[in-house]
Amino acid sequence: MTNERILQTAKVALRLALSAAFVSAVADRFGLYGRPGTPGVSWGDWPNFLQYVAHLNWFMPKAIIPILGVVETIVESTLAVALLAGFYQRIIAWASATLLMSFALTMSVDGIKAPLDYGVFTAVAAAVLLGAVAKSHSAQRSGETPR
Repeated sequence: MTNERILQTAKVALRLALSAAFVSAVADRFGLYGRPGTPGVSWGDWPNFLQYVAHLNWFMPKAIIPILGVVETIVESTLAVALLAGFYQRIIAWASATLLMSFALTMSVDGIKAPLDYGVFTAVAAAVLLGAVAKSHSAQRSGETPR
């Protein structure tokens, strides 16, 4: 297997893994993995998810929390679809890295253990790497190779 083939395979694997992580988080907040308290379930429903959003974003006005939860869910879902489809790979990778870093930083309000246990910093690094090796949108259209 050539280095170029390995790189292409790795890029697809990174896109799929990041997309799956976003889909999984969204599925959890809608109870698709089970009810709150079920082993392996972080939230289990929308109210528990919003409670966690409020905890992590303690500095935000309470009235903003439901809006923040909806926006976060829409952004994560959009990034998941775009990663899966391969749309605007570099832009989507950098947007994913930015969102994931914001999660890591807010999760650190309770200490560094939670973002480390959930692999958030690893996901940030994966998104940064994908952004670094993905072709820009203009290069994708013209068939150029990334630098």
